Amino acid sequence: MTNQSKSSTKLKNVAVFASGNGSNFESIARADLPINLSLVVCDKPHAKVIERAHNHGIETFVLELKNCADKTDYETQILEQLHQHDIDFIILAGYMKIIHATLLNAFPQKIINIHPAYLPNFPGKDGIGDAYKAGVSETGVTVHYVDEGVDTGHIIRQQKVPRYKSDSLEDLETRIHSVEHVLYPDTIRNLIEKGEL
Repeated sequence: MTNQSKSSTKLKNVAVFASGNGSNFESIARADLPINLSLVVCDKPHAKVIERAHNHGIETFVLELKNCADKTDYETQILEQLHQHDIDFIILAGYMKIIHATLLNAFPQKIINIHPAYLPNFPGKDGIGDAYKAGVSETGVTVHYVDEGVDTGHIIRQQKVPRYKSDSLEDLETRIHSVEHVLYPDTIRNLIEKGEL
């Protein structure tokens, strides 16, 4: 695509939701994807992802669930921010909250997540640790659409990752994260090219 045709095509406004270090956010921000990273939503006021977002000149919205009446109020406040930024699509990148009906109904098939295991194996918040404890010879990384379940949405793309007998948990974590940092931006690019983002 030429620069001229790129500039004449309206880029999708994307929000990234993250809770921690933000290494997957960083890989997306550095990937030169044809999207407008408009907002980072975070539920932890001291998360490193906030600093990373500021370094890229991306606005952040930080909201803790404990400061809201309930989960519906929490998601409603986030939704207001998403509307203010004309967000078209949501990318979860280490966001440790379950997405509920308020956001799911507002963004049907417009929320994706990356999970550090080869789903349907090892869903939930400790996919790497669970795979490690189970002693499996391989695990993986999965990019999927988000639904009302925990890591149960339609799978978009997966990649297997070996687990060697000599691996420490940290070795496996490092190997999985290195796959995530390539697979997620590449999958997002593919979704854009297919017109699905």
